[in-house]
Amino acid sequence: MVAPVVLVIGLIIGYPLGRGVFLSLTDADESNVARTIGVNEIPATYDFVGLDNYTAILSDSVFWDRLGWTALWTVGCVSVTFLLGLTLANMLNRQVKGRSFYRVAMIVPWGVPAFVSVFAWKMLFNEKYGILNEVLDGGGVDGVPWLSDPTWAKVAVVVVNVWLGVPFMIVAMLGALQAVPDELYEAAEMDGANPWQRFTHITLPGISAVSGTVVLLSTIWTFNMFPVIYLLTQGGPGDETEILVTYAYRLSFVNSPRDYATSAAWGVLILVLLSLFTLIYRRALRKQGEVW
Repeated sequence: MVAPVVLVIGLIIGYPLGRGVFLSLTDADESNVARTIGVNEIPATYDFVGLDNYTAILSDSVFWDRLGWTALWTVGCVSVTFLLGLTLANMLNRQVKGRSFYRVAMIVPWGVPAFVSVFAWKMLFNEKYGILNEVLDGGGVDGVPWLSDPTWAKVAVVVVNVWLGVPFMIVAMLGALQAVPDELYEAAEMDGANPWQRFTHITLPGISAVSGTVVLLSTIWTFNMFPVIYLLTQGGPGDETEILVTYAYRLSFVNSPRDYATSAAWGVLILVLLSLFTLIYRRALRKQGEVW
C-alpha cells in the first residue's frame, strides 16, 4: 500500500539527497564534472576528498557569520509571525461586524505568489521612488536607505517575510482557537477569571499542540527562505543579509568557477542543523506532555 509513495519519495528526494551527500565528499566543480560540449562527451575527473570540505567550512568564519544571521533571522521572523498571527486570529475568533471580510483580507497575501509579493515590496522599498520614502518625505522625514543600509536591509527582509508568513499563522491559530470548547471560557468567567487569566490558562494550553507544530514548520521554512532574501536583496548590501541557503546557491550557481562540492556540503550541513533542531524541539514538546 505504501510502496508507490515510498518509490516517489525515493526518486524525488532520496536520489538528489544521496547525490548531494556524495558530491560533498568530492572536489567537484564546473571544470571537472562530466559535461557535453558540442558532440564531445567529457567524463568527470573530480576526486574523492572525504570530509575535507566540511573541515574547511567549519573552520571558516564565513559559515559561522552566516549561521549567526540565519539564526537571528529565523528567530525574529518566527517570533513576530507567531505573535501577530495569534493576536489577529484571536481577534477574528470573536463575533465582530465584517469578520468574514477581515478573514479573507488577511489571507490574501498567502494567495499571492511569493516572487510577486517580494517584487512589490522591493518597489515599495525603493530609496528614490518607493512609496514608503515618498510618505516619509511628505511628512518632513528623510528617506530611509531600506536596501542599501545593512541594518535597514535586515529589517526589510524580516518585514517582508513576516508579511508572507502571517496568513498561514492566522489560519492555523484560528482553527486551533475554534477547537477550544466555549464551556471552559464560560466556567472560568463564572469563577471570576479576567480575560488575561482566561487567555493564559485556557487559550494557550488549548492551542499548544497546534502552535507547537506550526512553529516548527515556520522555523524550517524560514531557515530555508530563499526567495525573500535573494529576490529582495540578493544577500546584500555586500553579504549582510546572506543566509546559509542563499550562500550555498551562490557557490553553485553564481560564483565562478561553480563549486558544486562545497555548495553540496553547505546543503548537508543545513539539513543536519534542521534535523538536530527538530529532534531537540520534539523532546521539548514531549517533556511538556505534547504528543507529536
